[in-house]
Amino acid sequence: MGRVTIRPVTTEIDRERFLDVPRVVYVGDRNWVEPIRSSISTQLWPSGDNPFLEYGEFQAFVATDEAGRSTGRIVAAVNRRLNERDGRSIGLFGYFECIDDAEVGRALLETALSWLRDRGMTLARGPIDLSTHNSCLFLVDGFDSQPAIMMPYNPPHYPKLMEREGWTQAKDAYAYDFPMEPLSNKFEKAYRVALKAGVTFRSVNLKGDAFDRDVRNIYQLFTQAFSNNWSSSPRSEEEFFEEAQQLKTLVDPAIFPIAEYEGKMVGFFMGLPDYNIALKHVNGTLNIWGVLKFLWYRRTIDRARMITLCALPEFRRKMVPLALVYLTMKGGQQRGYKRAELSWIWEDNYPSRKITEASGGTIFKTYRVYEKELQLC
Repeated sequence: MGRVTIRPVTTEIDRERFLDVPRVVYVGDRNWVEPIRSSISTQLWPSGDNPFLEYGEFQAFVATDEAGRSTGRIVAAVNRRLNERDGRSIGLFGYFECIDDAEVGRALLETALSWLRDRGMTLARGPIDLSTHNSCLFLVDGFDSQPAIMMPYNPPHYPKLMEREGWTQAKDAYAYDFPMEPLSNKFEKAYRVALKAGVTFRSVNLKGDAFDRDVRNIYQLFTQAFSNNWSSSPRSEEEFFEEAQQLKTLVDPAIFPIAEYEGKMVGFFMGLPDYNIALKHVNGTLNIWGVLKFLWYRRTIDRARMITLCALPEFRRKMVPLALVYLTMKGGQQRGYKRAELSWIWEDNYPSRKITEASGGTIFKTYRVYEKELQLC
C-alpha cells in the first residue's frame, strides 16, 4: 500500500501506537475532548477476559507512515448476537481515527473489509465500536462545538472519506440542544395526571442494595423497551452491571428520575452532568494531576446530557414520559444547569423526537452510521 503500512495490533507496542492515533489526528482541534486513554484500552484489552469474545471476535489494526509514526487505526468486528437477531452476516468497523489523508483512510477501510470478507460477512456497517452500547456514529453536521460526555466527535474529512469510498447512509441520529428553562404547563399537568393514576416518582438510588435493585430493574426495563433497537445487540445483566458501576460516581440523582407503579419500575430518564467540560483539561489521563484538574473544573459544569428516556408502552398513556421530562428539567434548574443536550435519537424515532421538540429542543448535531455491501471473493 505504498507509503502506508497497516499492521494488526498484536503486541503491547502496537497497542500503544493504536492508542496514540487520536493525539495525532486532533492536534490543534479546540473542540476535541480526549477520551480517557485507559477506558479505550479496557474495552478492547481488559486485564481479564473480554466479555465480547463470548459472542464475537475482532481485530484491531494500526496504520503507520514510512517513519513509523501512527497515522490511523480501525477495528473490524463480528458481533454474533447482532447477526442472530437480524438474520444477516453483518460485519462492523469502529474505533476509527485517521489523519486527513485519503490513502491512509482507504487502506484502513479496505483492510477491515478484507478481514470481514474472510469471515463470510456480506454487509459492513459502522462506525460501531463492537456494539451500539459503546460509541458509534460519525458526526456529519455540527463540528463547531465540543461533544457532550460519551458522545462521538470527529473531523469533517471522515464523512467525506466514506462517501468517496462508496459507503452509503444506513441511518442518521440527532443531538438536541435545549435550555434548562420552565416548560409549558402541559408538562406539569402530565405530571399531575400520572400521580392521579397511581404513579410515583423518585430519584435513582446510588448506595448499597438499593442501587443494585435499581440497576437490575433498569436493565430489565431497558432490555424490554429497546429490544428491537436498530443494529443493537442485547447485553447480559453482568455487562450492564459493570457499566453501571463505572457510571455510578458520575450520576446526579437530580436529573435521573424513576417512575414506579405499585412498587414496580415503569420508566426512567437517565441524565449525566456533562463531564466533558472538566475532562477537556485532563488530556485523557487520570493520574494524580489529572484527578486534581478534574475535581477543580468539575465545579464549572453547567450543562447536562440526557441519555435515555424510557417508559413501558402502557404507561405512556398515563403521561409518564412527559412527567419524567418535567421532573428532570425541574431538577436540572435547581442544580444550576443552564442547558442540556439530549442525545442521541434515531431519525425515525418520532415519539422521542416529538417529546424532545415539545420541551424546546432543537437539532444542532447530526450523526450517521454508514454501510456497504460486500462481494465475497
